[in-house]
Amino acid sequence: MSFYDMKIHTIDGTPADLARFRGKVLLVVNTASKCSYSRQFTTLQQLYEKYHHDGLEILAFPCNQFNEKEPGDNSEVKAYCENLFKLTFPLFEKIEVRGQNVHPIYQFLTAQAPFQGFDTETASGEWMKNFLNENYPDIYMGDGIKWNFTKFLIDRNGQVHGRYETTTEPLEIEPIIKSLLSK
Repeated sequence: MSFYDMKIHTIDGTPADLARFRGKVLLVVNTASKCSYSRQFTTLQQLYEKYHHDGLEILAFPCNQFNEKEPGDNSEVKAYCENLFKLTFPLFEKIEVRGQNVHPIYQFLTAQAPFQGFDTETASGEWMKNFLNENYPDIYMGDGIKWNFTKFLIDRNGQVHGRYETTTEPLEIEPIIKSLLSK
C-alpha cells in the first residue's frame, strides 16, 4: 500500500482522495492548535504560500494525544486555525498518530521513517528529550510520534524523504523542500 491509497476525511468530514496529491512534494504534520509549538503554523503557512505554486502541499492532521492540546471538535479546530493562523493548506479530521488506534497514515509514515532521536546539540532538542524521558517515557520509546508538530517530507514519487521532530522548525527544512521541488 502506498501513501496515496489510504483513506482519510477532510476536517469537514468529506472523504479525501490522497491520490490527488500524487506528483506533489508533501509535508505531513500532526498538529495541535493549543500547543506551544502551534507557532509553527505561521511558518508552515509561509512555506505553503511561497512554494505551493511549485508543487508543495502541506497536510495537517490535528491530534489530541499530547497533553490534550487539541480538545475541540473538527469544526472548532478548523475555525480556530483559519481565524487565528489564517491557514489555507488542507486540514484533515482529528486522528490518533500513535498507540492502539493509530491511523494507517501514521503507521505508514513511522514505518518508513523511524525515530532517530532529537538533536541534542540544540537546547530545544535536549529539553524535549529530557521532558519526554522524565514525564512520558512510554512515548519516548519506539518509533511512534513523540509530540505535536512532527513533520514528514514526502517526495513527488510518494517516498518518505525524511522525518523532522517537533523541535525542528519548518524553515529549517526549507532548503530540502526546495531541492525536492526542483526534481
